[in-house]
Amino acid sequence: MIDLDPARAGVPPKEAATLVVVRDAAAGGVEVFCVERQKVGFLGGAIVFPGGKLDPPDVDAAWTPAVTAPRATKTPWATDEATSRGLAIAACREALEEAAILPVTGEPLAHAVLLDWRARVARGETTLRALLAASGRTLDLASLVPFARWVTPIAEARRYDTRFFVFVAGAALTGAHDDHETTASFWARPAEVMRRFVAAELQLAPPTHRTLEILAGAKDARDAVAIAEASCLDPVCPRMVTQGDAVALVLPGDPEHDVKEPRSPGRSRYVLRGDRFLPEDAP
Repeated sequence: MIDLDPARAGVPPKEAATLVVVRDAAAGGVEVFCVERQKVGFLGGAIVFPGGKLDPPDVDAAWTPAVTAPRATKTPWATDEATSRGLAIAACREALEEAAILPVTGEPLAHAVLLDWRARVARGETTLRALLAASGRTLDLASLVPFARWVTPIAEARRYDTRFFVFVAGAALTGAHDDHETTASFWARPAEVMRRFVAAELQLAPPTHRTLEILAGAKDARDAVAIAEASCLDPVCPRMVTQGDAVALVLPGDPEHDVKEPRSPGRSRYVLRGDRFLPEDAP
């Protein structure tokens, strides 16, 4: 799933964005939309939220009339406004590509329309911006709530500086994987996804597990937004250390991390047990 080497000098991380799509669960709490990544590549086979790297067109000034203004962050998490907006656009674009979900102003687009848009963009027939213009819609970047920022460890071969956004979906947005980058998809309560992870039924990377762990305490989608609004946006960059015969990824606040203040609530490290990184306290 990942490729760690403590001898690596590290490469600069690529800018990336992820959309954590939530909705009210029938009996209280929230459900999240999860996708399974294709078996090859970064996080191959893992359960993740739709997302990917920032592409150059995402920061094109031509997007200005096609989007609402993104939410301001209490902690700067991009070098400039264009990049900050581009990250929100990337999160929306990737959500369409990988999950057939798209935040737009007005009534949500029908599932059949989203599938059609995704297919046409994938074939190179048109662009998302052109489709929005023809339909009189705009991307609703204001509906994306900044939630967290995770940076891949220096020891990893491929590195990303990923911003996580929370987006509340209505009942009309059912979602669907693309059978290419994502090979399965489902809605589930965060606690259920974590239960399946503990039972070795699926694979989770530490940032996904921590996100689920935090959102498991949400009373409803509105509460999930409140949790995101109160979250720390300082970067969380795990550091690789050894713990006996095991490998551990320690987070800010752990005794073996350079950053002494916690930036994400929960246990301070993830330890590789078998083929899974499990949350643990420092020994």
